[in-house]
Amino acid sequence: MAMEVTQILLNAQSIDGNVRKHAEDSIKQFQEQNLPSFLLSLSGELANDDKPVESRKLAGLILKNALDAKEQHRKFELVQSWVTLDSAVKAQIKTCLLQTLSSAVSDARSTASQVIAKIAGIELPQKQWPELIVSLLSNIHQQAANVRQATLETLGYLCEEVSPNVVDQDQVNKILTAVVQGMNASEGNNDVRLAATRALYNALGFAQANFSNDMERDYIMRVVCEATLSPEVKIRQAAFECLVSISSTYYEKLAHYIQDIFNITAKAVREDEEPVALQAIEFWSSICDEEIDILEDYGGDFTGDSAIPCFYFIKQALPALVPMLLETLLKQEEDQDQDEGAWNIAMAGGTCLGLVARTVGDDIVPLVMPFIEENITKPEWRQREAATYAFGSILEGPSPDKLTPIVNVALTFMLTALTKDPNNHVKDTTAWTLGRIFEFLHGSTIDSPIITQANCQQIITVLLQSMKDVPNVAEKACGALYFLAQGFEEGGPSSPLTPFFQEIVQALLTVTHREDASESRLRTAAYETLNEVVRCSTDETATMVLHLVPIIMTELHKTLEGQKLSSDEREKQSELQGLLCGCLQVIIQKLGSSEPTKYLFMQYADPIMELYLRVFACRSATVHEEAMLAIGALAYATGPDFAKYMPEFYKYLEMGLQNFEEYQVCAVTVGVVGDICRALEDQILPYCDGIMTQLLKNLSSNQLHRSVKPPIFSCFGDIALAIGENFEKYLMYAMPMLQSAAELSAHTSGADDDLVDYTNSLRNGILEAYSGIFQGFKNSPKTQLLIPFALHILQFLDSIYMEKDMDDVVMKTAVGVLGDLADTLGSNAGTLIQQSLSSKDFLDECLSSDDHLIKESAEWAKLAISRAISV
Repeated sequence: MAMEVTQILLNAQSIDGNVRKHAEDSIKQFQEQNLPSFLLSLSGELANDDKPVESRKLAGLILKNALDAKEQHRKFELVQSWVTLDSAVKAQIKTCLLQTLSSAVSDARSTASQVIAKIAGIELPQKQWPELIVSLLSNIHQQAANVRQATLETLGYLCEEVSPNVVDQDQVNKILTAVVQGMNASEGNNDVRLAATRALYNALGFAQANFSNDMERDYIMRVVCEATLSPEVKIRQAAFECLVSISSTYYEKLAHYIQDIFNITAKAVREDEEPVALQAIEFWSSICDEEIDILEDYGGDFTGDSAIPCFYFIKQALPALVPMLLETLLKQEEDQDQDEGAWNIAMAGGTCLGLVARTVGDDIVPLVMPFIEENITKPEWRQREAATYAFGSILEGPSPDKLTPIVNVALTFMLTALTKDPNNHVKDTTAWTLGRIFEFLHGSTIDSPIITQANCQQIITVLLQSMKDVPNVAEKACGALYFLAQGFEEGGPSSPLTPFFQEIVQALLTVTHREDASESRLRTAAYETLNEVVRCSTDETATMVLHLVPIIMTELHKTLEGQKLSSDEREKQSELQGLLCGCLQVIIQKLGSSEPTKYLFMQYADPIMELYLRVFACRSATVHEEAMLAIGALAYATGPDFAKYMPEFYKYLEMGLQNFEEYQVCAVTVGVVGDICRALEDQILPYCDGIMTQLLKNLSSNQLHRSVKPPIFSCFGDIALAIGENFEKYLMYAMPMLQSAAELSAHTSGADDDLVDYTNSLRNGILEAYSGIFQGFKNSPKTQLLIPFALHILQFLDSIYMEKDMDDVVMKTAVGVLGDLADTLGSNAGTLIQQSLSSKDFLDECLSSDDHLIKESAEWAKLAISRAISV
């Protein structure tokens, strides 16, 4: 097979489709039939310097993919099959890989580095391959630069794959020593220095102990700062990336170095090449992120319990930092608006300026205003655009009191610039800035309104006119209108936009039909704005909203006409269908929320449902999700009448619940089951067996994304509430599932923030299920079926109370469940609640909560418990 492997690997890269397909099939077959010899021959190919580079590279890549995958369940399978391999085979493969690190071919070395790290990620946590780090470290003292380079690269990947607690401190120290020595200016080889600098980036998480030691930290910081001055641009860039990472990982250790870092970053921003300058700006953005987080978490008061004090680095650097960032705004690129993912120094500088404004608030305004005043009317477009960008960037952070007077002066100027400025960049940024003004300084919470009866007409006229401009300007004008509408959301019965409603809607629909609407996300922006305008409209415009229904239906109908489309056209069509479904959803929610309009809307319910069913038949994930959400809105609006659609719709509901790959679709579908339960109540019964079977299947699958599981539990509650005591036949399946999930979610002390958030959403789902089940059975003769579960539920409530990490949402649901228990089971629950460890403390805590929803729930629960106890 050996000669053959080389040929198959080359064939798998052939330009001839048939040859390629045949080779790919052979590889797959070989892997399935004889994994040990498959992996051995690949590692042999990779290690053999006589083989072609192409076949070696692919061999390494396939080897890496045989150890790791993106999907959790697939990764688990691959890890298991490696773990169960014969140890002699594994040893041979590892020998080949380590040997490849001294290959003359850099691609082969680099691939071997990645594969070694993948194996280390599997084995080191299991206390296997203990000699790996020792043998890598022994390579560092070799004469050959290519071996040192490959070894440092491997150490970097290894730090990325394993968590710091897997490697003991003595080895961590040796790795860091090797890496930092490799970064030293005395290292003559640039490839080695670059590999070392990139390796340090991955190893920083391991360096907790070293950063706590003054001498070691000083040494690491000195080497990193020296590397930012290397003659090689890639090394400078990698060194600044290390500084960015240090700024977030070791913020509290930076005070001693911050002045030097400022000097280094300022020089790089002003003089260095773009990739380096961008990282230097990123350092200050990262410091802002840290300080914003600390100030949000602890306000201004640092008591003994705050983990990290705020050093106010940004505040101290302001006088020098702001002028440096303002200079960057003048380095725009000629065509930056046209390019969707564009990122350059001017954008990075503006983004950082915005973060600085959020960090220091009012203090930034006097530092930026002179720059704006000096440049806003200059003949050179770059100066006008930079001044406008600076203004837009600082609108979030400072207080409305500080900004409102300035904005009142600037508004008329901006509206004129948006229509009259000869330059597109300036118009684009002006429209964006207007959007920011409306987003942060307009709305029911602002004391002195910026938008008045006097200027409202002019603002709308200008925005509607700008929607006819080039796509990028028109898109930003839509965005500004979006925030303008949103600010009037709480506006009571009348909104200043009401007189212009028809005109605005017409203008937005016109934008969606522009020939160039697919550029700059313009069509999407127009529909999103239309949705917002409808969502924030008042009763006065309800009939106009009703007139939109047939218009949007016609548009959706057009997308369903069966013409032959290329895959690119089909993707655009799916996107449009999604937008139209989203638009209908908002319209249905609006019309369904008041009786008179709901009654008028009903004439459209049948044809709309028919359209949705045709959309589902198209089988596109993005549309599926939007159409599902729209069906939820329709169910809510039509109530019990929705039952007539169920026979046709049910198969799509089931498809959505089975859609593990696009798990967002699955999650949305679970939510829609809840909407339908609320609409149909016990008319949902005929479909419950199918729905419950699928939901139970989803819960026991390890292939479904974990985020879908909490809503499934809530859905149990919705179903139980809808069908009452008919839920009896599902208790024996649902209750054990709830119990085991409850046990899992009860003990999470020491978890990271993400896990705590997830755990809270899981607990909330479980509690909502219990709540729905108890309320569903209330007053039925079958309530005694629930008595056996009461003790476990109380123990669950005890344990989450003891953990002290539940959020307000869980607290409210939990105290509600305590009440439901007493309310449904009466005296049977009363004695158990009295015996519970913490029910009384928990109830007292909720009764004295500042959150009125928690307090309200607790008062109801207290009443229910006292009734249950007194029986």
